Amino acid sequence: KEMLSNLKEKTRKRKQLLAQQLGAASVDDISVILGTESERKQLRSKSNEASAVHSGNRQRTLSDNDLNRGCDQMKACSREAQQNPAADDEYDLKNERSVNADEIGTYTDSSTFLKGTQSANPHNDYCQHFVDTGQRPQNFIRDVGLADRFEEYPKLKELIKLKDELIASTATPPMYLKTNFKDFDFRDLRCKFDVILVEPPLEEYQRSHGVTNMKFWSWDEIMRLAIEDVAAQRSFIFLWCGSSDGLDLGRQCLRKWGFRRCEDICWIKTNAKNPGHSKNLEPKAIFQRTKEHCLMGIKGTVRRSTDGDFIHANIDIDLIISEEPEYGSIEKPEEIFHIIEHFCLGRRRLHIFGRDTTIRPGWVTIGPGLTNSNFNADTYNAYFDGSNGHLTGCTERIESLRPKSPPPKNKNQQQMRSSMPPIRPNVPPLVRPGSGRPQPNSRR
Repeated sequence: KEMLSNLKEKTRKRKQLLAQQLGAASVDDISVILGTESERKQLRSKSNEASAVHSGNRQRTLSDNDLNRGCDQMKACSREAQQNPAADDEYDLKNERSVNADEIGTYTDSSTFLKGTQSANPHNDYCQHFVDTGQRPQNFIRDVGLADRFEEYPKLKELIKLKDELIASTATPPMYLKTNFKDFDFRDLRCKFDVILVEPPLEEYQRSHGVTNMKFWSWDEIMRLAIEDVAAQRSFIFLWCGSSDGLDLGRQCLRKWGFRRCEDICWIKTNAKNPGHSKNLEPKAIFQRTKEHCLMGIKGTVRRSTDGDFIHANIDIDLIISEEPEYGSIEKPEEIFHIIEHFCLGRRRLHIFGRDTTIRPGWVTIGPGLTNSNFNADTYNAYFDGSNGHLTGCTERIESLRPKSPPPKNKNQQQMRSSMPPIRPNVPPLVRPGSGRPQPNSRR
């Protein structure tokens, strides 16, 4: 009996080593890789015939000791079967399961047909790795967070730090207004804004995000918003438009509001914390949507080479890579605020369809999802005294670090640039909350 248990233990270890060599997930999957039972029988019969021919059909004889040892083992097995019939039934059930596994192969991963190829390594085929594990390819992109994105670029890291400090020092106190857009007149804000962020609750989110606790808007209703009444002569708009038909309908909204589409910021959603496949697919969809788009529009004439007092281009990229929010949430990444604030130096910023979680210094947040209001038009407009009071200004260090347009190649462009007035960094006066008048700035 002890010898039989030792043989079983050796067989089990041998199967484990064989499973590792073949790349099987477990011992039970060896049969799937090696083939069916009938195929193995044919291979064994051919092997026996070849060995018989090779050995000259010599007959093997067993010694008396081998016969006695074999008889003792058979008797021990029969006694064990009589004492424990349940173990015998379990052994038969395992054999039956192995036969069924040989006949019906269940797909578990791609290691079987990728063995011996470059794609056997998941880092060489992220799409196949997503099919097997649910880990999206964008999960493996490095340095996507704001904290570690610029570690290898010290000058750009310093520029971002200085920009954030300047934005924080020139930001107005956060203001918010709970309102119903069905009967709201945007002209009641009595202000023209340099930047407008629109985050509508699209009907698409009800299908893709499983959100049911809010009122959703159609694109016809969104287009009827009179956003053109609060857009400054030169201004920018950022419109979240989902991932399907909103790309075309969003462009129509921009045209109706007086903007020209100039950029498309793409939000790539990762699922490193919760890998898996999406359960909510569009009708007849083959692929899973893992991104959303934010259309950027421009109003008026703004040139990167000459309007350095209003925009700083090429500081951020038009891509946001962050973790997908939990199911049932329509929260957008906070990085969109950083992109807007780094790009446009205008201090008058409006967030439409904002919520309590998106209230932010330097912004006026309005929408039906807010729980309170503190907006006062007179108090807000008092923060922007002077011709350049609506701008954050710029320091000499930021001006030297920020990316700029390349110098002109021909003499005509150089003469046109030299004839334009120089851009002087100017930090506008600030109004302390409750003081009612501007305070002098200290030169840095």
